[in-house]
Amino acid sequence: MQLTKTEEQLMQFLWKQEKAFMKDLLDLFPDPKPATTTVATLLKRMTDKGFVGYKEYGKSREYFPLVEKSDYFSKQVNGMIKSFFNNSASQFASFFTQETNMSSAELEELKKIIDKEIQKKKK
Repeated sequence: MQLTKTEEQLMQFLWKQEKAFMKDLLDLFPDPKPATTTVATLLKRMTDKGFVGYKEYGKSREYFPLVEKSDYFSKQVNGMIKSFFNNSASQFASFFTQETNMSSAELEELKKIIDKEIQKKKK
């Protein structure tokens, strides 16, 4: 399941805060802030999708993420690799390194990460 751009923005706030009331989430949006009803609708949809849970305190709800940020991001990247790069991680890596204007220092750091992963896989 996927989030819309606005739901993703709200989810980013929740991942950062770990738990928050709707008023707190609304305060995190840049101006012009969305209507309270808009945020309430987004939270309801995200709860229905299984991304967000909540605890009730009287009439207030404290929301928290049910999905880890790294898990969501991993699924998004893997979906993109499948959709746009014929399910080939190497095609994705080639595109990523050529099209993102990475500096030589960033490429060296990426090379170290890849070399480390190769060593792990060999064991």
